[in-house]
Amino acid sequence: MRGTPGSQTPGEEDGSTLGAADCSIPSAADTPSPDTAGHDRVRRFWSARRVPAALVALVLLAAAGLLLYDVAAVRADRPAMAWRRRLARELATRHLDNPWVLGAAAVVLVLGIWLFVLAVTPGLRQVLPMRPAAPDLRAGLDRAAAALVLRDRAMEVAGVQSVRMAVSRRKAKAHCVSHFRELDEVRADLDTSLGEGLRQLGLAHELRLTVDIRRPKKR
Repeated sequence: MRGTPGSQTPGEEDGSTLGAADCSIPSAADTPSPDTAGHDRVRRFWSARRVPAALVALVLLAAAGLLLYDVAAVRADRPAMAWRRRLARELATRHLDNPWVLGAAAVVLVLGIWLFVLAVTPGLRQVLPMRPAAPDLRAGLDRAAAALVLRDRAMEVAGVQSVRMAVSRRKAKAHCVSHFRELDEVRADLDTSLGEGLRQLGLAHELRLTVDIRRPKKR
């Protein structure tokens, strides 16, 4: 679990999967966690994204320093660097439909879109925001930890042999194998146990619960 004073927590990307079993029989209906209408304004944690920011800063610093040095050298009556003379010649002679020009433009476009996406999205997809306990305190729960807690609760249900729990930002899905008792009875107990587990996690936004259950494969 993560807790920070203020409104931002550092860190950084997918669902957690615990246990080992495949499932094939879906539950009758999805079960939402408790009402969280009063916590709709709780936002996701934003990633500081230090690595992309550092890489961009280093590249820009190196390019600006090299260009500044070359401009200063030209002002001092020295010849421009070979790379700048070649670049000027290529820009003057190559047409816009040249494959190299189109390829360079595509690379720049992709990098620009990547940086824009990083700038406008929160990141930290593995951290689920929790209900605030105090006005100046924010807490988050790792999806892996949430999946582990729910898996342990599912394993306490009679008749459950193994559980594979997957928790995303909007859903919690349990894939279970039951080796005795009626499947409907086991599913009902799992819905109750996991629903209570979701409520006890104290998440700010509701997760939809889905339970899939099947019998063990015959050897």
